Amino acid sequence: MFFRKEFTGAQLAVMALEQLGITHTFGIPGVHNTELYDELDQSSKITPVLVTHEQGASFMADAVSRTSSSVGCLALVPAAGLTHAMSGIGEAYLDGIPMLVITGGIKRTLGKHYQLHEINQKNIAQGVTKAQFLVESHEEVMNILREVYKVAVSGEPGPVLVEIPFEVMNYKKFVGSEPMIEPVVPERPQVSKEQVRAVVKCLQQSQAPAIYVGWGAVNAKEELVALAELLGAPVATTLQGLGAFPADHPLHVGMGFGDAGVPAGRNAFKGHDCLLAIGLRFSELATGSYGLDVSENLIHIDINPEVFDKNYPAKLSLCGDAKEVLQSLLEELSDMPQLESTTRQAQIASDKQTYFDSWLKEDKGELVNPAFFFKALRQQLPSDAIVVTDDGNHTFLTAELMPIHKGGQFISPTDFNCMGYAIPAAIGAKLANPDKQVVAIVGDGALLMTGMELLTATARNLGIMVFVFADRELGQIGQFQGLVYDKKTCTQLGMVNIEGLAQATGAYFGMMETSSEALPVISEAFEVAQQGKPVLVEVAIDYSRKTCMTKGAAKASFSRFPLREKLRFVGRALSRKLF
Repeated sequence: MFFRKEFTGAQLAVMALEQLGITHTFGIPGVHNTELYDELDQSSKITPVLVTHEQGASFMADAVSRTSSSVGCLALVPAAGLTHAMSGIGEAYLDGIPMLVITGGIKRTLGKHYQLHEINQKNIAQGVTKAQFLVESHEEVMNILREVYKVAVSGEPGPVLVEIPFEVMNYKKFVGSEPMIEPVVPERPQVSKEQVRAVVKCLQQSQAPAIYVGWGAVNAKEELVALAELLGAPVATTLQGLGAFPADHPLHVGMGFGDAGVPAGRNAFKGHDCLLAIGLRFSELATGSYGLDVSENLIHIDINPEVFDKNYPAKLSLCGDAKEVLQSLLEELSDMPQLESTTRQAQIASDKQTYFDSWLKEDKGELVNPAFFFKALRQQLPSDAIVVTDDGNHTFLTAELMPIHKGGQFISPTDFNCMGYAIPAAIGAKLANPDKQVVAIVGDGALLMTGMELLTATARNLGIMVFVFADRELGQIGQFQGLVYDKKTCTQLGMVNIEGLAQATGAYFGMMETSSEALPVISEAFEVAQQGKPVLVEVAIDYSRKTCMTKGAAKASFSRFPLREKLRFVGRALSRKLF
């Protein structure tokens, strides 16, 4: 970029973003940020991406942060652009994903009230961002953006808002010859030797340790594998932590270990006398509605000190980055002999195979059996491919039946649990990882929320593959309604023409009606996607069997009802079945 002595705020903002390593921005230009988009268009390092809706923009930015070393960035019009993007900002906030949220602002020098988009954006964003900044002058632009970035990536990451008013964004002012910002070093809490040694002592005294891993440990694969093998400990992951520990490792049991966990997890964790929980918060989803039976010897490691003792009291808590803490643990355990785990590994392998086979045996020949679908997909998908799911019944089918081998290769909305995530997130992941295959698995309900973003994929020649598990209803909540109420209310979808959506957005359409079609249809989808064309495949999925997560979470939730309410729910369901 050509440096001048006078700069607009937009020019300064783009300089800062370039120096911070931002590769893409997502949003829609409007009256207040056209100058910013004009400067982005001239940048050789940043690509501005036009979306069909700012909700999709926020999910794309989220995926860039989850799947690459860059941080996702939004370039929004004030007010409406921000509120439209709030779903993805909230998802990033609760999931611990860094994001820069840049909005325009009204003309503060105009001296007029009730301007277009005039609203207090800071108040709106306070509940879903780590911090909010208002740029007061040209001189502040670059330093504030540096601070925004630092806050976003330090400690537990998250989104940060910065508003750049119209007169700063658009007007020129003298600020110096060549503005530069200092490199950002994320701030991380450090653990002491004494804390590490206390954990080591607890682990050494344990006879049956187990490890539970979340998103906070997705970049600590080598350390996790070394520790698990040293302790001979089974390893389960949360939904968001899938891939943090490789699914093809013999000590990997799958997602969860309580009633909502798969059989391998339930059996391997039975009787554990010490639980090492790394990079997770024991949230409702991660615990199957708080149905976990956790050892009193809980060692909790997380970068956010506020998560400790929230739902399960910890014997020891270590606040720090998972990779760094695990490295310190391994150094202290270097003289410890590796514990034997051959019998446990054999049992885990047997449990996994038995569970998967039980799904295969239920193929009815009329619809697509989920196990056949995931078997065919895993068979053709490279180990470094990125798998994106949405929020719905398909999410837990993927978690239970699709092995993920690398951290950051599976992304999904979790604690915020927002529908509509998968398709725009797949686009963001593909933009950030053009050489990797990206697959999105989405329910037809979520498809209806953000499916038009396929137009963005077509416009940019992004060969993403989208598999729509279509049952013409909101499957996850519909199953819950059927289980509890014996009837379904407001979960039946209209008969949308999914092929018509593909035609409208320029995507290739495929249809999978039975399990026998899984392999050839997926193969064809891969071939088309390799040519840079998005693919939309309708899968006539068989949702008749409930996942362990669905059954376990419902059981745990129902168990906490007062007796009177239990009798009322059971009585109502029985009467509806009978009459």
